This record gives sequence, structure tokens and C-alpha cells, in this order.
Amino acid sequence: MKTNLTRRNFLGTIGIATAGLALAGCGNSGSAGSGDSGEKAKSQIDGPKGSFKVGSIGPLTGAAAIYGTATDWGAQVAVNEINKAAGDVTFSYNCQDDTHVAETSVNAYNNLKDWGLQILVGTTTTAPCVAVSDKTNKDNIFELTPSASSVDVIGEGSSRKSNVFQMCFTDPNQGKISADMVAQKKLGTKIAILHDQGDTYSTGLHDGFVEEAKNKGLSIVADESFDSNNNTDFTSQLGKFKDAGADVVVMPFYYQQGGLVLQQAKDNGYEFTFVGMDGMDGILQQDGFDASVAEGLYLITPFTADTEDENTQKFVDAFSKLSDGVKPNQFAADAYDCVFAIKQAIETSGVTSDMSASDICDKLVACFTAKDFKFSGLTGTDMTWSEDGTVSKIPQCYVIKDGKYQVVA
Repeated sequence: MKTNLTRRNFLGTIGIATAGLALAGCGNSGSAGSGDSGEKAKSQIDGPKGSFKVGSIGPLTGAAAIYGTATDWGAQVAVNEINKAAGDVTFSYNCQDDTHVAETSVNAYNNLKDWGLQILVGTTTTAPCVAVSDKTNKDNIFELTPSASSVDVIGEGSSRKSNVFQMCFTDPNQGKISADMVAQKKLGTKIAILHDQGDTYSTGLHDGFVEEAKNKGLSIVADESFDSNNNTDFTSQLGKFKDAGADVVVMPFYYQQGGLVLQQAKDNGYEFTFVGMDGMDGILQQDGFDASVAEGLYLITPFTADTEDENTQKFVDAFSKLSDGVKPNQFAADAYDCVFAIKQAIETSGVTSDMSASDICDKLVACFTAKDFKFSGLTGTDMTWSEDGTVSKIPQCYVIKDGKYQVVA
């Protein structure tokens, strides 16, 4: 996450092969749709009369465009599907480009307000989202971000922005959940961890994992770091892991470095169990990458396009049609889930499109934080949100076998 692309930035810098309510107690349990829309991507979708106006902001151009296009297209698949069903809730949709610049993102938000924005799905990257969420908080407009995972987006304690929620994990929470998964799946007990010291996303995952590992009886026998700006040789760290007697190497960073680590471990004859988190998804799609190098790699992530369940594959098909062949990543799936979660909350709370954005926000906040409000989508089952804006959902644990993702029982 150089260039301050917190949480989800590193991939966009060097390219990626796979592209991206009533009062409390108004609970309801529902799920996202099939993703079968068959539409082509547009910058704006005009829904039927009486539609809610949902906006999105993200980098559609520039180095981070992979993130913005993924979330934009994922949201569009959901909007197209909902509007095609012609139910009581429909959406008009408008996505604005912010080129991953905070000031531009605020200008984009102002453009959306001029358009009549009622609900915001976004923004995509963290630095712009922090700036925009300050504005939506002052304006009391409901905001659900698919991918901006810093705690600064939602605010903590007295700085909590009560209108802002996340579909993605916060970085420390994902690290903690990953430690739980390593212990639960009994992947090993002597842990070496390697992280990118200059990347907020990687550091957050690292800190969360290390903290929770202590509670799960996992022993951190080696803890090393690197700087992705100038480090492509990991043999020194791998040697230290071997000397420390590690049986598991945890990699809380992105798949480009992950591929290098795996290749160098193989070249030096090191046999560890490697574990990656959601940033490792995409490793098999790298141009020229030898999939055998990733054999046995575990990934802990809420979504992968290789999952063979019906809803995921329908979404993958619709996304591919809309984007002219691009394969969706987790950003896209999170955005898709955002739209359907908002739809469910609207239906549950009885919100109507003729209400003010502020009144809509109050009811959606009450519904999202209701104890009996649950949402099931592509990235999780029975998801809930707390008053601090964070989502509670359980990621899947996958292992790569014969070049494919397989769910670990």
C-alpha cells in the first residue's frame, strides 16, 4: 500500500491479473441474489420511478483503478439484478471516479449530492474514504464501504462516525480471525510471521494475528519484516524461520510478494506450511506463475471466485459478462453484498425513497445495528454489524490443491 493505498493499495500499483431502517429490533434475515444480470457496465444506471439513489466512489482511472472498477462492477451486477426483478425496492446508481485522491473523492461526493444521493456504497480505498466519511457523517448520509478497512474510516470511541459501516473486515480483526483459523484447523503451533513494515494493511493484519495467537496457544518463534518498495529477496527471513523451528509461515501481505516467498522457499528446500490472508487471493492468476509453487498454500479469505457454489458461479458469470471477461475478486463481491444488504435493510425498515437522506440514514443505522438483523451473501453467512461499524462474519479456509482452491473442512 504504497502511495497511501491503505489496505487495498499495493495491487493497483503494480497491476493485477484478476482485475475489481426502522428502530432497533427491526431485525430480518436474508441473502443476496444470484448475480445473473447479463448487463454491460455503465457509469450510471437510471432505475424506474421511485428508485433509491445509490452512489459509489472509487478510482476508475489511475494506478488504483483495479479497485474502483472491481467495486463499481460488483455493485452494478447487484443493481441490475435487483432492478430486473422489479420488486418494491429498485435503485438508480451513479459511480464517480476519484483516482484515489482524497480531495477528488470529496469533490465526487459533492457531485453525487447534487445528483440527489441518498445512500453511499463506498468509497473504495481508505484515504479517500476517511475524507468522504467525515463529510457523510456531517450530512448524516448512510455509508457502507466494501473495501476501506482502516478503523479511521468508521472512527473509534468518541470519534466514531455513527453513519459509516464496513462490509470488509478491519485489518486487525482479520488478523485475529486468521489466528483463530490457524488454531482451529490445527495447521501448526510454531509460527513464523513475515509482514510488509511500510504497509498499513500488512501491519494491521500482523498486529491482530500476533495478539490473538497468544490467546490460542500459538507460539510466535520468529517475527520478521520487509519493505516491498525494495525487497524481493526473502532468503534471509526464510533461513531464520528454519533456524527457529517454525512449522507455519504466515504471510499477511499481497500475492506478488507471496509468490516470491514461495518460489524462494522451494528453491532452498524449505518445507513450511504457508498461510496467506485475503490479499493472497489471485496468486494463481499471475502471468507465468508456476501453480505448483503454491501447492499446499492455505488462504483465509471471505471470497474466492473459484468457489463452486451456485451463487458464486452465477455472480462470476454475470460479472464477467458485464466487464468483458474480467474475473471478480473480493472487492467486487463485497460491493455486490453491500447493495443487497442495503436492499434488505430498506425492506426490513420500511424506508421509502421519498424520505430525506438523513431520515433514511437514521433508519438504516438502527436496522443494521439491530441484534436480530442478519445478512447472508457471497462473502459470508448470517453477517451482523455492531454499533462500532464493524462486520462480523467468518471467512473460509482454503488450500490450493492441483492448482485449485479447495475448502478445508
